[in-house]
Amino acid sequence: MAATLIDSVVFSEMFSTNAMSEIFSDRQRIQYYLDVEAALARVQAQLSIIPQEAAEEICRHCHAVEIDFARLKSQTELIGYPVLGVVQQLVALCSGGAGQWCHWGTTTQDITDTATVLQIRAALGLVETEVDAIVDALANLAKDYRDTPMVARSNLQQAVPITFGYKAAVWLAGFHRHQQRLQEIKKRVLVGEFGGAAGNLASLGDRGLAVQSGIMEALKLGTPIIAWHTMRDRITEVACLLGLITGTLGKIALDIKLMAQTEVGEVTEPFTAGRGASSTMPQKHNPVSSVYISGMVPIIRQQVAALLNAMEEDHERATGTWEIEWVVLPEIFCLSAAALAQARFALSGLNVHPENMLRNLKLTGGLVSSEAVMMALGPKIGREKAHDLVYRICSEAIETGRPFAELLKENTEVASKISDDEVDKLLDPKNYLGLCGEMVDRTLAKQER
Repeated sequence: MAATLIDSVVFSEMFSTNAMSEIFSDRQRIQYYLDVEAALARVQAQLSIIPQEAAEEICRHCHAVEIDFARLKSQTELIGYPVLGVVQQLVALCSGGAGQWCHWGTTTQDITDTATVLQIRAALGLVETEVDAIVDALANLAKDYRDTPMVARSNLQQAVPITFGYKAAVWLAGFHRHQQRLQEIKKRVLVGEFGGAAGNLASLGDRGLAVQSGIMEALKLGTPIIAWHTMRDRITEVACLLGLITGTLGKIALDIKLMAQTEVGEVTEPFTAGRGASSTMPQKHNPVSSVYISGMVPIIRQQVAALLNAMEEDHERATGTWEIEWVVLPEIFCLSAAALAQARFALSGLNVHPENMLRNLKLTGGLVSSEAVMMALGPKIGREKAHDLVYRICSEAIETGRPFAELLKENTEVASKISDDEVDKLLDPKNYLGLCGEMVDRTLAKQER
């Protein structure tokens, strides 16, 4: 029986994806171990370090389907690490003594770290696909609603008019940066490990670097300049990137939840029959994707912190902190995959309600355009004086419930500087959208470049 939501029959596709869970499954992890062992054997045979026939026999059995996982469980519980158990079974599978050449000159951490990098490479491919899909969805929203007015909010209070396209473009710009980060991180992170017991390749003499570069070339990974057995910045950088990406998802999910409130009604998540239903309130349409994103992002953030702690490793081979990676890195990737999938679903089919956006803009009777009035008065009476004057009129409108426009037109100081027609134009939110459209265009153009 599964003990975590990631492995749950009921919840697994909500807290991970099948593709991401498969990458970090026992079967695939062991297969990556064997892929590294096979590359090691082939390269060492090419360099005449081990016999060619031994390498061929070793490679013939480097398939996870041949591993007895029940036995491996017992071996791992005894030894503390699964790699030696895999090697012991691989040795036993090889005929004619060929298995004795298996794992030649390497160590458990070389195999484990390189297999982890192979997992990361496959997992980042899935992340990149989801990020690209989210970028496309956000670009569509920014383009389609470039000129759709809505209210900006500061401290959860109405601020000034913007457009929904501008809001989506702000989200989009963040994901453009994540696309850049995904590309930049690869050269630092997709680097294998092969250093032997203490990282100095003493077991292979003067041929150690040739074996190292050969393995990395075979696996299409970068070659390390020096061992990184206890320098874990590569692994932690990946986690930090996922923390950044999902942090952005958390911000978007929060915005969607706030805009989807019944009283606001500016957006709703895609509707399918039964999605977001309540057990007792038939009218409910809960923002399920945003809710799950908001639930997963803080967990990812705390797990990233655990990997930052795991960077404090002792000497050349660590005591315990390495194992932190085994626990949290798969969970970070699985939860991130789920959050990305939920965001792609929500954003690709987001229902936008321009009529409610306009209604909310008009909710305060023009107060949302008070800055526009102040800026029009500023050149005529001075900015500070204009601010204080408009502030007093806003306060009166709030206290009395009288229309802001009416009070502006009645005020002799305002009327002496701005005509009634000018007041009406200033209070039309469509006339105070600033450079929202141009900024949307610039953000979309960056995507095109």
